[in-house]
Amino acid sequence: MKRLDRYIIFKFLGTFFFSIVLIMAIAIVFDLTEKMDDFYEAQLTWQEVIMGYYIYFVPYYMNMFSSLFIFISVIFFTSKLAANSEIIAILAAGVSFRRLMLPYFLSALLLFIMSFLMAGYIIPPASGKLLSFEDKYVSKFKSENVRNVQMELEPGLVLYIESFQKRSNSGVRTSLERFEGKSLRSRITAQAIRYDSLYYWHFDQYEKRDFDGLHENIERGARLDTVLQIQPYELFITAEEAQQMTNPELREHINKQRERGTGNVQAFETEWHKRLASPLAAFIMTLLGVTLSCRKSKGGMGKNLGIGLTLSAGYILFSTVSTTFAVSGSMTPFMAVWLPNFIFLAIGIFLYIQAPK
Repeated sequence: MKRLDRYIIFKFLGTFFFSIVLIMAIAIVFDLTEKMDDFYEAQLTWQEVIMGYYIYFVPYYMNMFSSLFIFISVIFFTSKLAANSEIIAILAAGVSFRRLMLPYFLSALLLFIMSFLMAGYIIPPASGKLLSFEDKYVSKFKSENVRNVQMELEPGLVLYIESFQKRSNSGVRTSLERFEGKSLRSRITAQAIRYDSLYYWHFDQYEKRDFDGLHENIERGARLDTVLQIQPYELFITAEEAQQMTNPELREHINKQRERGTGNVQAFETEWHKRLASPLAAFIMTLLGVTLSCRKSKGGMGKNLGIGLTLSAGYILFSTVSTTFAVSGSMTPFMAVWLPNFIFLAIGIFLYIQAPK
């Protein structure tokens, strides 16, 4: 590694961490001002607020906006290098523009690895504690009741529950249907369903129908015990909980939900693709930042920062809108998450071709 490489890497990472720490300090002040009344009403000490909330708040939002700060950092210090004619001197010394990009991408690789590990393994547990704290002390959003649950527990076995309560582990008006191919072989309907333990469930006031061609056998009773491969907590997994799962947990949940045929798997697939697409945006933002700011401009650093902020805001807006399309089913999760990266990568390649060599 040359002295020039170390110089650019130090400038890149130093500017990035300084800017993100500064912005996070401002964000904490605004967030604390907004939630101060809630903390006071809950009679929380400063230690409880810091260790129970803000210690998880900081890494969550740092990782969320890391691509934006990478872009701003690259534009900021590269514009300064260009304004001081350092870029001109580097190119005049025989260093190619492609070689100049190497320390930038080495820094982006380091930030990519950090962001990927944080998003997949560190932030999910922290996010769960952050949301639990908000649900307990700020605003309650976790539901104790779920309605109209339908899922395929195993191939050919479909469960439907009209309403299920978390506190009592019981539901009302349920049915369990078994199919062979497209033919219905049996159907159990019950006024109530209760969870016991270790996948044991009880149907209360049930009616069981077995179908054999044109023949039908009907059985009625007060209670029927059965084993179902599902536990009550699985009925309450919402799209918000996708952020609380590590990569292996998220992958396992997606596969299980696909097998069961549930309808809210798009949000989890979107989160899965974001775990890779967002860290990879570090390379795209670096490419855009360098190619935009390497030219010495009459407008100075302010012009480059203005263009950079406009592009980064467009990237964030585009990502948010396309993610909404994925959740609503208008686009596949893959296309919704990766489309902003593909478009801004094309912009970056175009600017790289136009950049002074």
